[in-house]
Amino acid sequence: MTLRIGVVGYGTGGRHFHAPFIDAAEGCALAGIVARAPGTVAAANADWPGLPVYPSLAAMIEAGVCDAVTISTPPHTRRELVLEAIEAGLHVVADKPFAPSAEAALELDAAAQAKGITLGVYQNRRYDADLQTLAKVLRDETLGPLWRVHSRMDFDDPATLEAGPTGGLLRDLGSHLVDQMIWLLGPVTEVDAQMDFLDLPEGPTDVGFTITLRHETGTHSHINASKCNFLNLRELRALGGKGSFVSQSTDVQAQQIFAGKRPAADPENWGFEPESNWGVLRTSDGARQVPSEQGRYHDYYAAFAAAVREGSAPPVTAKQGARTLAVLDAARESATSGRSVSLI
Repeated sequence: MTLRIGVVGYGTGGRHFHAPFIDAAEGCALAGIVARAPGTVAAANADWPGLPVYPSLAAMIEAGVCDAVTISTPPHTRRELVLEAIEAGLHVVADKPFAPSAEAALELDAAAQAKGITLGVYQNRRYDADLQTLAKVLRDETLGPLWRVHSRMDFDDPATLEAGPTGGLLRDLGSHLVDQMIWLLGPVTEVDAQMDFLDLPEGPTDVGFTITLRHETGTHSHINASKCNFLNLRELRALGGKGSFVSQSTDVQAQQIFAGKRPAADPENWGFEPESNWGVLRTSDGARQVPSEQGRYHDYYAAFAAAVREGSAPPVTAKQGARTLAVLDAARESATSGRSVSLI
């Protein structure tokens, strides 16, 4: 069974981070796109000649071309579209941030369960090459007992910042970075955060953050990001009792997509960091580069299709999405109050 997936919204998310990876995923087919602005419709037609483009989710539902949809519209519109798709009996992948709050995420989860719908959260950056490489280093236990992980994601990219009170960087890159650390290190017990704000025409907007997470295992992680400081740097740093691992990646899958490449065209060579950017492992045996693991965002969609087919859990569940949102909610509370927030 091939899962026919429609993409609702064809901004940079739908265009660059969903459609090409649905097209490349085993067991999936890109079935249609929802776009309304003339320029967006033109882009969809140019990218996918012959693929139907619809003016609304309702029109796509009426056409009957999909078994599932990905919702990749602006954050404040997603909840109602997710509910509309669930009501129509379509399985759903919801882009991040998954919902306005952890409580709202659980409400969407309950709605999907009541209809027997598979609802997943698109946390594609679990499939980043650098994170997958770090995960392998940790599985190999080369570092000994793990002490802490530092994760930094700075983009000189203010144009993609979702401005105003419902947007901001914490819900944007923060959704990815928090999810990565929970996936890597386990549940969070305490959050301490600081946030940076700019007064923009749409309203005060958080444009940078630093967050410390304490995990149930006793490990702690430290994440920070910016989009308005003229910086471009992605770094992962792990320290343990026997050494350290440091990588600075090129965000290789995004750069390949922006260069006009598609994973379906060359799946075997897709998503590997160039050797010049391989991470370095340092132990008592000296320093050595660690070859890049493959980055494969399309594996998310292959796993989602398998979950629908088998009736199993999707690769990132709504409850996991709610857990990430609870940490983001706690980070905002911590930054506002100036104190750490417990999640126990």
